[in-house]
Amino acid sequence: MSNKTNHYAGDGHYPGSYYAASATAPARPALQGSVDTDICVVGAGYSGLSTALHLVENGYKVAVIEGAKVGWGASGRNGGQIVNGLNASLGTIERRYGKEIAGYIGPMVQEGARIIAANISKYDIACDHMPGNLFAAFNTRHMKVLEAKQKLWRTYGMDDHELLDKNAMRKHVGTDIYLGGMIDHSGAHLHPLNLALGEAAAIEKNGGTIYEHTMMVSLHRQTGGTVVKTDSGEVHCNKVVLCGNAYLGKVVPKLTARVMPVSTQIIATQPLGDDLASELLPTDLCVEDVRYILDYFRLSADKRLLFGGGTVYGGTDPKDIVAKLRPNMEKVYPQITGIKIDYAWSGNFALSFSRLPQLGKLEDNVYFAHGYSGHGVTGSHLFGRILSEAIDGNTSRFDVFAKLPWTPFPGGRMFRVPYSAMGSWWYGLRDAAGV
Repeated sequence: MSNKTNHYAGDGHYPGSYYAASATAPARPALQGSVDTDICVVGAGYSGLSTALHLVENGYKVAVIEGAKVGWGASGRNGGQIVNGLNASLGTIERRYGKEIAGYIGPMVQEGARIIAANISKYDIACDHMPGNLFAAFNTRHMKVLEAKQKLWRTYGMDDHELLDKNAMRKHVGTDIYLGGMIDHSGAHLHPLNLALGEAAAIEKNGGTIYEHTMMVSLHRQTGGTVVKTDSGEVHCNKVVLCGNAYLGKVVPKLTARVMPVSTQIIATQPLGDDLASELLPTDLCVEDVRYILDYFRLSADKRLLFGGGTVYGGTDPKDIVAKLRPNMEKVYPQITGIKIDYAWSGNFALSFSRLPQLGKLEDNVYFAHGYSGHGVTGSHLFGRILSEAIDGNTSRFDVFAKLPWTPFPGGRMFRVPYSAMGSWWYGLRDAAGV
C-alpha cells in the first residue's frame, strides 16, 4: 500500500462503515512508472467499474486508476438500495424536455437494475442481493404522488408498482407512522461495497487492470492519444473516461462547477436477532419515504437496521451522526429506542442543479459522467454501459443525454451551497407541514 496522503481520502483507507467492516477487500498496487492502454478510466466507483467492465468484455485493454480504494466513495457507502429511475422524475423530464425525450429515457430507467442483477449472476458476486423496494407515504399528498408515479410509469411500459393502503403497508413495515406506500417489485437492495469489489474482480478476470492509491493530477493530449498523469506515474491511452463524481475535486476545472458534493449519513444498529428484525421489516424490503428530505432504511444480512437520511450541502460531515439520525429512526420504530449503534458514517454524492445525471465529452477522446444526485446505484451502471457503447462506436444513446442542457447553480460556485441549503430549508418546511 502506498503511504501517500490523498487530499480527499486521507490515507486512502475505507471510512469506518458497516460495509467496510463486513467486506474483504484485496490490496491493489499503486501505479508506478508508465503504462500503455486503450482506455484509462478515472475512478473505481460504479460509473468507472461499469464502464470498464463493459469495455473489457468487448475486448478493450483498460486501466482503471483510483485515488483511494475500489468503492471508497459513494459506491461503497450508500444505502444499498436499488431504486429505479433518476432523481428528476419521468414527469419532470417530460415537462422539461418533451414527451419524445421522456419516451426515449423511460424504458432505460430500469436497465441499471438489470445490469446489476446480470453482473451478480454472471460473476457470482456475493453481495446479499434481495428483491423489492418500498416507497413510504406519510399523508394523502404523498399517496397521490405515488399514484401519479404508478400511472406515468405504466404509460412507458413499466408495471412493477403495487400500491398499498395502511393495512397492507403494515405487513411490510412494523410501524403505524405511514398512511400507505408502493412497492417497486423491480427494485432491490444489497451490500454496495461488495458489489463494487465483485465488479472490480470481474474487470481483472477479463484482463483489465486496477491501480489503487493512484490519483490523477492532470491530463493532456499528445500525438496519437492522451496522457493521464498521476501522483506516481502516467497512463498513455487512446481515450479517457472521467468518473470521479463527487470526489473528482478541482483537477478538471471544466467539471468542478457542474456539480456540488452533498453528504448523507447512515447508522447501523447492533444485530437485532431474527425476531426483532422480522417485527421491523417482515418481508425484508428496503424502504424510503417520499419527502424531499427523506429517510431510508433496510436490514443487513446479519439483521442490523441500516438507517440513513439527511443532507449537508457542500459535502461536510455533521459533528454527531448518531444524534442526527437516531430521533428519526426512533420515530419510525419506537420499539428500538435506545438501541446500541455500532457504526455511523457519512459520504458524498454529486448533485446537479437539474437533478439529472450528466454525461458528455470534454474533447473528442475525453468522456465524463457524474451528477446522479442521490440515485447513483442504478444510474451509474446504466451510464457506464452507455459510455462503453459510445467508445465502441454506437453513440445513439450517448448523444441523447449529451445533448440535454445542463444548468449551472445560480450564483456559480460561490453561492451554490447557500442557495441549495435555502431550497432544502424551504422543502423541509413543506415536509413538516405535510404539503
